[in-house]
Amino acid sequence: MIAMIKRVLLAVVILSMSVICLRAQDYERRYNLLVSQVGPAGVGVETLLDNWAKAEKDNDKMLLAKFHYYLLKSQGSEIVAKSERRYLGADPVLTLKDSTGADVFYFEVLKYDDELFREAMAAVDRSIEVYPDRLELRFMKINAYVSYERESPDMALANLIALASDFNKGTSVWTYEGEAADDEFFAGAMQEYCYTFHSLGTPSSYEAFRRLSEVMNGYYPEDMSFVSNIGSYHMLVKNDYKTALKYYGKVLKKNPTDYIAIRNSTLAARKMGNVKLEKKYLKLLMEHGTDSDKLQAQARLSALEK
Repeated sequence: MIAMIKRVLLAVVILSMSVICLRAQDYERRYNLLVSQVGPAGVGVETLLDNWAKAEKDNDKMLLAKFHYYLLKSQGSEIVAKSERRYLGADPVLTLKDSTGADVFYFEVLKYDDELFREAMAAVDRSIEVYPDRLELRFMKINAYVSYERESPDMALANLIALASDFNKGTSVWTYEGEAADDEFFAGAMQEYCYTFHSLGTPSSYEAFRRLSEVMNGYYPEDMSFVSNIGSYHMLVKNDYKTALKYYGKVLKKNPTDYIAIRNSTLAARKMGNVKLEKKYLKLLMEHGTDSDKLQAQARLSALEK
């Protein structure tokens, strides 16, 4: 009798699990069909996601769908006028003259509804809580902050620094879209964010560029790309050519043929008015630069020799 009861209970459990599995597959199928018709933030999507969440509150596909839904719903656009020719790394959509005849540049940028953006962040935060070692989830959150914060990427930077710490604890097996993510992949991804901060071109984003580069240099001292970043910060942002040359020198000590370090060292030496040092780097540029660099370097050397 007891054995029969156990078999019946086991059958009920198996049946329940099968129903749950079918329910999950059904919601995913219905979601994909609806999105194909109305888009990820269209009519009916929120209701479907709410019902899906009641059935499976931690389903990864449902959580990501909620993130994308609220993120898209939170987004609008606006036109801002600037005196600079580029804003947040973009070109203007329109240029007009003001009453004095000066150019005014108009840029189309995203703006966000704060409440809906918080809903998107809550969904991706829950995804990260349930699946903490999936890098694509961290990157989605950080990318959203980069877009939301615009000129001052403070939260994006804070999340990147926290992620670098988590990744380098060595206590987890990290993945990116189902594939193992090693140190080389992670350092490369962080370098992309350094580039993003630099390309935004604002005082706060330049500081984020410097700070992230310094943090990553601490974790990966043999990766000269972050050392080169710090040199570029001092040269392009602070106009501190002496300090820039110090960092580029570290790069060239490790890799004497590094093109970016040679080219930027040449420019830094020229800005300093150090002809002897400029000649040194011009000769290196003639060896390791592009064909155009070689022609320009030769012409510059000839001019300096006169």
